Amino acid sequence: MASKASSSSRTRESDHEGFLAHKGMRWLKLALVLCVVAIAAYALVDVTPRHNGGSWLGYTLGTIGALLIVWLALLGIRKRKMSAGNWSLKAWTSAHVYLGLALVVVATLHTGFQFGWNVHTLAYGLMMLVIISGLWGISVYVSLPAKLADNRRQMTKGQMLDALGALDRQLESAAQPLARVEADLVIAALEQDTFAGGIVARLSGRYPRCRTSQALAQLGGLADDPAEQKVLSLLRKRQAQLDQIRRQLRLRAMLEVWLYIHVPVTFALLAALTAHVVSVFYYW
Repeated sequence: MASKASSSSRTRESDHEGFLAHKGMRWLKLALVLCVVAIAAYALVDVTPRHNGGSWLGYTLGTIGALLIVWLALLGIRKRKMSAGNWSLKAWTSAHVYLGLALVVVATLHTGFQFGWNVHTLAYGLMMLVIISGLWGISVYVSLPAKLADNRRQMTKGQMLDALGALDRQLESAAQPLARVEADLVIAALEQDTFAGGIVARLSGRYPRCRTSQALAQLGGLADDPAEQKVLSLLRKRQAQLDQIRRQLRLRAMLEVWLYIHVPVTFALLAALTAHVVSVFYYW
């Protein structure tokens, strides 16, 4: 019984452990060892006339870097087939992050700090762009999920939309006694697509053509009878519900948009890396 309880406790701790701290930061330690060994070799090995990618050390570091790039790129394929255990998604992501950062050291030392207008420097530049976009992705995944949970206020996406639908039905009924011009403002707000605005609006959180905001602005000074006051109150509630949904859309977009840079550039890196390796062996 004690063994089962201990195992259950370890499982719960593992479930709540972030990918950056996975297994006591095992992959950070391995990445640091790799960096220290690479730096020590670079400092101690004498290459004439200077360090470069064509020396035996350059080839060794280049091979390690190329294998790491290919291995880390497999995360996008492997993550669909992972389960709990040594190679869970959390373990693979932790390795992906720390060994990806170690590539900055390994690949830079491989170049011998020699750059030019060629496919070799192109591969290096693409690698750095992949790493930088990955760092942005890490910051997003660490900070945004908590904001998403706070904004939801224990509501699912479906419940948010249901709440908006209930307000819309009340507004449709409450707007019937209004004058034609006022009723048309409310109807225009109800007919507008909740998700209209595109990726720019979602990322910025700005919806300058929001008809609910326009209806509020135009009806705000006209509410001098109970029917108009009820409509105005419902419009304010609708605006608050829209703001919650749009904040959720913005946070979700920020959580995903970095992948539109990271994934395509990764494929470009693999292509440039292939060209780099082929050209090196062709002219060897």
